[in-house]
Amino acid sequence: MTMITPSAGDWVPDSCTLPTAEQPVRVAEFDRFFAESVQRADRPTRTRLDLLLDLDAEPVGRDLAARESACCSLFAFTFETTTTGPVLRVEVPDTQGEVLDALASRVDAAIGGNRR
Repeated sequence: MTMITPSAGDWVPDSCTLPTAEQPVRVAEFDRFFAESVQRADRPTRTRLDLLLDLDAEPVGRDLAARESACCSLFAFTFETTTTGPVLRVEVPDTQGEVLDALASRVDAAIGGNRR
């Protein structure tokens, strides 16, 4: 499993209300989820990232997305069932594409760059 250490100025947006001391823990949770549960990432637009999940990973993804939504209204998380498996869609406003860039980079690092 690849672990990625959070760094200042990474994908945690300034608008996040999660206490600063808890942010590295949340970033580590996302890193672990990406490494253990994401099969592939697709970036169809600058403001959208689709993550194809392992079949059993949706409940964990929903829990993590719900907790993140509670402290960071910047991200919109939705889930879709496809013929290839569950997809976690992450979207951000037009002005926040660089935040999604940083998140996508973490996903790539965690899954070894398996993107289409």
